[in-house]
Amino acid sequence: MRRIPAARVLGGLLVALLLAQGTGAMPGWRRAHAAPPQTPPPTPVPPFGSPSPFVSRLATPSPGAEPPTISAPSAVLADLDTGQVLFEQGGRIRRPIASLTKIMTALLVLERARLSDQVVVSERAASPDGDLGQSELGLEPGERVRVGDLLYALLLQSANDAALALAEHVAGSVERFVRLMNARARRLGMRGTEFRSPSGLDDRGTSTALDLVRLTRAAYRDPRFARIVAERVHEIPSADGGVRRIQNRNVLLWLYPGAIGVKTGYTRAAGYCVVAAAERDGLRLVAVVLGASGEAFSDAAALLDHGFFAYDRRVLVRAGEPLGWAELVGGRVPVAAGATLEALVPTAPGSGPTSSVRIDPGAAFPPARGERVGAVVFRLPGMTL
Repeated sequence: MRRIPAARVLGGLLVALLLAQGTGAMPGWRRAHAAPPQTPPPTPVPPFGSPSPFVSRLATPSPGAEPPTISAPSAVLADLDTGQVLFEQGGRIRRPIASLTKIMTALLVLERARLSDQVVVSERAASPDGDLGQSELGLEPGERVRVGDLLYALLLQSANDAALALAEHVAGSVERFVRLMNARARRLGMRGTEFRSPSGLDDRGTSTALDLVRLTRAAYRDPRFARIVAERVHEIPSADGGVRRIQNRNVLLWLYPGAIGVKTGYTRAAGYCVVAAAERDGLRLVAVVLGASGEAFSDAAALLDHGFFAYDRRVLVRAGEPLGWAELVGGRVPVAAGATLEALVPTAPGSGPTSSVRIDPGAAFPPARGERVGAVVFRLPGMTL
């Protein structure tokens, strides 16, 4: 287990461009008083829900400067907005991810279909042949359902029949949709990921905790995704004219102050998995927990607690900030930062960043005003550059 310094976000370096000139830390924000947790409704049960562990309280230690002990073999804590990794444990281990797969399914659907589109449910999508598992919406062959409603079923209830119906609607077949999933993963740089189905139920597909951070950040760029995964309960019309009432399986939406999403997963091979996001005072964090032997919510909450307690967002350097003089081959020139650079840094005394100037050896002298001549490099304790 190890804590990853904040500078990880830029490939191991926090770097600001250094520009030739012609001739502060931001104080940490005040923590908001969190609302008391609420009790989630009872656990959904088969045939329209699987027995995911819907805990009524979280077992979390008091947050501190040191990261918590995580029981799951793979876990990551990161800044949802920048991708900066604050904690990593087995983050590159490839594992089956069960229904966390559906985050990619949702991303592709949002990119390639309209929420108002009508999906005609096929025999395959509605087939009770055993490949839907215990989590399904109960779709009927020939039923017409809005894409938006199927996305709620996909992300809240983790409905496997909704995953198949959406895949066929977007790509014409499940197999073609899976190819789209893997192509999108490659574009996102998810090098440890291979999808084999739109639901993840078969456990043949694998990913890593770090790759799932990339995927979740991409999905959150669409406000519709953020809106769906933050909803606790949603109603969907049924084929007989009634209403299907579906419940979000992410109990952190009830139990963790500031929780905003995103997705749970479980199969016997994958173990208990969760991608959890929360926001407090403008800081959005995401925790990924894979392969827990019991419920994964407490590990995720402990990581989020640590991030909110132990880190503050600070401005390390501001655009145009004078940085003294730099020695180039041929003479000295005054320099300034070429851009503002922000990062999450530890709040513990003595753990803040240090900086140094790195000059480009090929920088011409005399440089033009505003020309790049090097970089300002920020380091944190425990970081190897």
